[in-house]
Amino acid sequence: MKVLLGIGGSDDSIRALETTVERTAEVGDDLTVAIVENPSVERSREDIETRVTELLGERGVDATVRRLDGDPGSALVDLAENEGFDQLVLGGGETSPMGKIQIGNIAEFVLLNSHVTVTLVR
Repeated sequence: MKVLLGIGGSDDSIRALETTVERTAEVGDDLTVAIVENPSVERSREDIETRVTELLGERGVDATVRRLDGDPGSALVDLAENEGFDQLVLGGGETSPMGKIQIGNIAEFVLLNSHVTVTLVR
């Protein structure tokens, strides 16, 4: 399966990275990690890329790592659709005190606009 993982540096996206790399190590998906700018986090794209590279090396996973510019949601949707990905994976989603899921702006945009299957890792 051709999988695109969008990561913007939030704790949720780091969990999605760990989960997706683990799955890729087990089943051999064709993984691309797309690092996007997320203004709501303090991690720099350089720090995120370092973490991605370290984790891929630890798990022995060969993946393409790309940096996307522009609006993160639009860039992820465009890349997933234009390059024929089977699945787009994102981190996100917290449970509110009322038990409802709350998702960030990037995840919401992708979920509402992508024609590619989206998996939300919580």
